[in-house]
Amino acid sequence: MSYETVKIEKAEGTAIITINRPDVYNALNIQGKMDIIAAIKEANKDSSIRTIVLTGEGKAFCAGQDLNDRSVDASKGPVDIGHTLETEWNPLIEAIRSSDKLVIGAINGVAAGAGLSVALACDLKYAGVGVKFICGFTQIGLAPDAGLSYTLVRQMGYSKALDFAMMGKPLLSEQMEAYNLINKTCESPLAEAISTATELNKLAPLSLKMMKKTFQQAQEKELKEILEREKHAQRFLGFSADYKEGVSAFLEKRKPQFKGL
Repeated sequence: MSYETVKIEKAEGTAIITINRPDVYNALNIQGKMDIIAAIKEANKDSSIRTIVLTGEGKAFCAGQDLNDRSVDASKGPVDIGHTLETEWNPLIEAIRSSDKLVIGAINGVAAGAGLSVALACDLKYAGVGVKFICGFTQIGLAPDAGLSYTLVRQMGYSKALDFAMMGKPLLSEQMEAYNLINKTCESPLAEAISTATELNKLAPLSLKMMKKTFQQAQEKELKEILEREKHAQRFLGFSADYKEGVSAFLEKRKPQFKGL
């Protein structure tokens, strides 16, 4: 099957899904999210596939939400970002987390905003040397979403996670590895991901499936509650004047002037 915004290649038991919007640093519109979900489901239905690799075309892994997408364009009127999370981002995260086949992230370039959420949702994560991971939500008047609040606090601790999320300063792949947020920093994350997938493909598929589900249950007992909380927070913020100003400033390449409204 072919997709509008992603490429999928299948070889030696591994499906490589590549986000293919390099002109916008692989920022995702509605179609992009739906295509990744569909590609993951396609790979899960294919009995010849045992592992999935998720990566990005060009210089970025995923820059998060495409702010030119009409569904989040605050210049056209109030935006219900809670609805966007409920119908687009959360289903994408759930598709990765619920995949019976392990999803390995080959983080070739910057992962920002909800793109960071997507990267960290993968079961195993390999990132290039010096790759930047950016929270970035406060720069447009929003808060972390798509499960990012859950992951950051549990891996970094409350204070470090809050600093990272609020200040918007990038963490490099080497720092992310130190926080156990990624598995390994390497020269070629795609080659490392494929090599790992090849080794996993030799193991018992049912064993890997059950291990993934059991480990997730051990780790994520409260994740659904956090996803719900994030949805309500983003719905509130999406209706704010500060969000409208933040997006306008981003698109106009200027500093935003937030007023707390």
